[in-house]
Amino acid sequence: MARKPASKSEFVLFDVIYEDGTQRSNRRVPKEILGGLDGDAPARAALEEQDREISERSGQPLAAIKTVRRSSS
Repeated sequence: MARKPASKSEFVLFDVIYEDGTQRSNRRVPKEILGGLDGDAPARAALEEQDREISERSGQPLAAIKTVRRSSS
C-alpha cells in the first residue's frame, strides 16, 4: 500500500533561552499546534512539557524558559 506523501516538515524548530542564560537550539515542536490566532504561543507550552519530561528522566531540575523564538536555520 502506498504511503501518503508527508508535508515538507512535520515540525518547526525553536531556539529556547533559559533564565540562567543557557540556550538550546533546534527544539522540535509539532507544526499542527502552531498558527491560528495564537501564532507561536503554543510552542512555549509544548517546550515546557518537553522540559518537564527531560527533568523527570534525568533527575536534574531545568531552569525556567525566558524566551522562545523560531530557529533561523
